[in-house]
Amino acid sequence: MSYSFSVRAATKAEAKSKVAEELAKVVQAQPIHSVDQAPAQAAADAFVDLLPDDETKDLLVTMNGWIGWGGTEAEPILASAGFGVNACLREKEAVVDAEFDPASSEPTT
Repeated sequence: MSYSFSVRAATKAEAKSKVAEELAKVVQAQPIHSVDQAPAQAAADAFVDLLPDDETKDLLVTMNGWIGWGGTEAEPILASAGFGVNACLREKEAVVDAEFDPASSEPTT
């Protein structure tokens, strides 16, 4: 079973919270990932904490992970596990005040 997601946040605390929310969604959809939820969160938190505080930038965290089972149906064993985490600073996304009419491609007010 595998997963992949990205979150964007303005602060480290928000990034960690959003990662926790996404990992909870993964576990809800794939309960087997309850075994690697805590280590994945800890790794994401550690990588987010490596970055400097910069109010002018957003944090982008991208994660993917997988686990594999062996053994038998009656006695399954965790046979493999892996994950990747990337945390980086990005320019803040531009906020657009005007709404666009797709038919005209002109801003509306």
